[in-house]
Amino acid sequence: MSRQPTDADELAGDASVGRGLLDEEMGPSGAMAHLYRGEVHRMKLWRERLDRTTNWAVLLLAAILTWAFTNESNPHYVLLIGNLAVGLFLVIEARRYRAYDMWRSRVRTLQRNVFAVGLDPTREPADDWRRRLAADYHQPALKISAEEAIAHRLRRVYLPLLAILNGAWVLRVTAFGPAEWPASAGVGMIPGAVVTGAVALAFAGTVFIAVKPRRWRAHDELRTEDLRNPHE
Repeated sequence: MSRQPTDADELAGDASVGRGLLDEEMGPSGAMAHLYRGEVHRMKLWRERLDRTTNWAVLLLAAILTWAFTNESNPHYVLLIGNLAVGLFLVIEARRYRAYDMWRSRVRTLQRNVFAVGLDPTREPADDWRRRLAADYHQPALKISAEEAIAHRLRRVYLPLLAILNGAWVLRVTAFGPAEWPASAGVGMIPGAVVTGAVALAFAGTVFIAVKPRRWRAHDELRTEDLRNPHE
């Protein structure tokens, strides 16, 4: 049975949002339910693609570390090549994250402005959310820059992986090198000091990208934990 609008509905910014959403007559055949289900499916698909790239990077890291420390005669610069390979996976995953963020933002828009308001009519939907969502459906567009996507994936996954690789390289050239460091870090005709400086600068640049203060445009990320229910 449909409920009658209450005073709480009138206090909300848009009292019609969510009205009838949870009624039995609505059922699973409602257009909004199908729309939400489709967006969740696409978000899940891109989430799986992100996880797949991360798995490849982790497997590659394990293989390179195993090979580099199997025999002292194995060249140390394979670990540096591993940095390039992991960096390639980072770029691929950042591109996928930008697409994932587009679908995720739609899901969160529907959850916040339709389902949350339908469950609790005292909540107010965001201003002009319908027009913005309609514009996004009319002309889909990526919502975050490539740099922000790279920073997100560095913070979540790839900065620790690169730290492990570079830490292993430092251990390899200092403790297992055929000569004293920095000569042991040399690659061909390139002196070890130059190679060490280039590795340090590259890693420092990666850390800077990850921790640089910026205005995050990817909204609704779970960056904090709320372990206690405020109603308890």
